[in-house]
Amino acid sequence: MKPPRRRQPRDVGPDMNVTPLVDVVLVLLIIFMVVAPRLEHDVQVTLPGIYNPDPESEAGPEPLKVTVASGGTYYIDQEPLALDAVIERLRDAHAADPLRRLMLRGDEGLPYGDVRELFSRAQEVGFPGIALMVGELHRHEAATSGAARGVKG
Repeated sequence: MKPPRRRQPRDVGPDMNVTPLVDVVLVLLIIFMVVAPRLEHDVQVTLPGIYNPDPESEAGPEPLKVTVASGGTYYIDQEPLALDAVIERLRDAHAADPLRRLMLRGDEGLPYGDVRELFSRAQEVGFPGIALMVGELHRHEAATSGAARGVKG
């Protein structure tokens, strides 16, 4: 009698199920598509640039941001306001939290006179100073923008 024949194992390779991976990637894609437009949902201003900005301070509460657009319009939390209404809100915010800082986002094309009144009235409210939000310039950007304006380096 012959011995029973053994079956030869077929070459069995690993079979990876990629369906959960595809599901996760699609969910992340949808989340980023929904969230990304909200990230830059602020009043559009062109910030003036400097070369060596101070690192942002993480100490203390979030600063109160006042935005002055190129037309001289004032905004707090994307809401356009007159200067008197801005000062009233600043007075209320300062009374609620005297240690909260004030930050100004102003368009680089604004004349100083458009923000001078805000500076003096905020100081009367009790803010000792206003931090100016700026963009960071890099050396190669300055050379490019200077050449575009016709300025020699």
